[in-house]
Amino acid sequence: MTALVRALRKERGLTLEAFAAQTDLTKSYVSKIERGQSTPSIAVAMRIARSLNVDVGQLFADDASRSRITIDRAPDRVGTERYHPIAPRMLGKGMSPFIVRPGREFANDPHPEHGGQEFLYVVAGSIELDHDSEIVTLNSGDGAYFDASLEHRMRSIGAVDAEVLVIACDDNR
Repeated sequence: MTALVRALRKERGLTLEAFAAQTDLTKSYVSKIERGQSTPSIAVAMRIARSLNVDVGQLFADDASRSRITIDRAPDRVGTERYHPIAPRMLGKGMSPFIVRPGREFANDPHPEHGGQEFLYVVAGSIELDHDSEIVTLNSGDGAYFDASLEHRMRSIGAVDAEVLVIACDDNR
């Protein structure tokens, strides 16, 4: 993501300061993202994608080629990535699906909300979802659909590290 964000920002003639102002992020935070020192949350990635006029999945993709169908194989998701976009090469998506492996602590994201709606489905393990200061426990097989414009975050709880399917739908796309 780091090289692509920097390249797209420069391609659009945006300075770091202008891009930070446009995304309502701090210059230092944007710089950390571009240098690979910080991984943005889905909400921040959606804000960056909107500002750069690209699909959020493309920010996480190595190859942004067009496709009418993409297949996401489970073995390709092996690893410790916190956010794994699904179908990142598919352009013009109305949804932004991700596999998320939340940490054990609630993320200290300065912008945990974004426009639109979000759907979570717990594939494995258990999580606590903090939505607008209401904490709900979700176990494997449970789902939640909510207004993403309200502050939200999740964390893995229990003995098994959680894996969550997150589908974000941004009203502004």
